[in-house]
Amino acid sequence: MPEEDLRVEIKALDLPPYSLSLSFCLSPGTQKICLIILNQPLEKDYLHTHWSKDLLRACADGEANQLYVITAGQRDSFLPDYISGDFDSITAEVKAFYTEKECQLTERSDQELTDFTKCLAIMVDEIKRQPLQVDTIVTLGGLAGRFDKTLASVETLYHALNMTQLPLVVLQECSLAYLLRPGRRHRLGVNTGLEGKWCSLIPIGGPCRTHTTGLKWNNDNQVLQFGRLVSTSNTYEPVTQGDQRKPLTVTMDQPLLWSMGICRDKKLHHRPGCSTLCQHGGTTIYSQWWIVGCKSTVWNPAPMLLHRSLLTDNIHHRRLVAP
Repeated sequence: MPEEDLRVEIKALDLPPYSLSLSFCLSPGTQKICLIILNQPLEKDYLHTHWSKDLLRACADGEANQLYVITAGQRDSFLPDYISGDFDSITAEVKAFYTEKECQLTERSDQELTDFTKCLAIMVDEIKRQPLQVDTIVTLGGLAGRFDKTLASVETLYHALNMTQLPLVVLQECSLAYLLRPGRRHRLGVNTGLEGKWCSLIPIGGPCRTHTTGLKWNNDNQVLQFGRLVSTSNTYEPVTQGDQRKPLTVTMDQPLLWSMGICRDKKLHHRPGCSTLCQHGGTTIYSQWWIVGCKSTVWNPAPMLLHRSLLTDNIHHRRLVAP
């Protein structure tokens, strides 16, 4: 089929709309969510936000070690429904503890699948068996550290397309990733209050013809493909201060990886990206930290040295060090 015909076809497709509010992945609220935690550094804020509200909670193998350590003193409040994997990473002490607490330990020795994929397969079976009404599966971890493990997480997202119709969202540090399923007109609610500046659409599996709205640099039925064009370092359509950001839409003919920045620390100015203060000897010290994206004036209760100030994309980045 000529390329021009393809352009008309993809733009005119009458596809069913599919909406996903990404704010519920960051703060579940009334959403019905199941949780998987992977064998990477575990962040307490994400863990505490999700644990008590999620319907089903699972650990992939060695992540049980980190859960055991990070919940010291309150472990009985953080017992996973099951732990799965080939158990080559979990320690004997941790395995014995969760066994005594009657957590389900399911050994899967298949070396052709990652612990993430195996853990997801069990979760999908459990959702069907109980049965549970679930809106989203959220995974903590999988996007930091070793590059090959990050790609392994993306590969599991592709497996998930054939395993379940539920959206599978991966969160770690300042990033969120979600593989968009073709055959739908996706409507993504990105007005989370925590969204960062950047977002991207990455054609991991191959060429993907894409049409978007709501981005600063939209794709008008263009082909995204490595070696041709990828939509990284994109951002959102500008909005007037005080207005809410509208959902963006994505239509494509192949699976497409959506990722976006998350600004998690709002403790100083109640704005995304601000760091907390450090108290030392009654004096507030700003030590080797960054204020990113703060639009209000920097609070200065103690003398400080403005080490460097630069303006990038209309956002001030200031590095502050103790005098």
